[in-house]
Amino acid sequence: MKLYLDPGHGGSDTGAQGNGMNEKDINLDISLRIRTMLTKQYHDADVTMSRTDDSSKRLSERTDEANAWGADYYLSIHCNSFNGSAQGYEDYIHSSLSDTSATADYQDTIHTAVAKADQLADRGQKKANFHVLRETTMPALLTENGFIDNDHDAALMRDSSWRHDVAQAHVTGLANAFHLKPRKTSKTLYKVIAGSFKDNQNAENRVYHLQSEGMDAFVEAVTISGERWYRVQAGAFSNRENAERQLEKVKNAGIADAFITAE
Repeated sequence: MKLYLDPGHGGSDTGAQGNGMNEKDINLDISLRIRTMLTKQYHDADVTMSRTDDSSKRLSERTDEANAWGADYYLSIHCNSFNGSAQGYEDYIHSSLSDTSATADYQDTIHTAVAKADQLADRGQKKANFHVLRETTMPALLTENGFIDNDHDAALMRDSSWRHDVAQAHVTGLANAFHLKPRKTSKTLYKVIAGSFKDNQNAENRVYHLQSEGMDAFVEAVTISGERWYRVQAGAFSNRENAERQLEKVKNAGIADAFITAE
């Protein structure tokens, strides 16, 4: 399955804004997690992204690129806004499509997975005449993952663990929709830990630093000896040598206290 993954907005186009956050940043963070999870967890998942950093790209460039590549599916990741009063999750397919189309079937499957896991009010499955839904030659879906100007939704968006869960829910939906075969996992998983913190904001700052260095990372809340800690994970590998290489990259990024755990 060839997935064209589109983090909405970027560069000078911030998208929606609220609670000190820009939509473009949330979209990119969730999308990068989707790419990593999908390719590591499933066979036959090939992902191309419209952007992998904070860069500008016209809508026509995105759809032209997906069409030329011959993508099987187009997934556009967004957040919403509406004067602070609205909240919840919704997704869109093109308004010309019937409820019995293949695109609608994919929407059903992905919507079910995301709405189940995202802790947001379910605003339903919708249709619209958005460019990325209209100008793509393959089935396409645009997801709106909460309202950035709503206090409840924004508090979730700010949490790296929530963005991780939302990304995983999209991956689960894609895997169910396209019947992807999971990769076999080894008995031992080597995780690169780039710091543990009592303060979640300190952990989030470490994540942002690693992402600025081109590395995927997320915060995992763990309980150790009855105390709550926020642990930053910068990769998980079935092969110890790959974990060691990632650890070296993390340390070269200035994280001297990074280490590997074997689970």
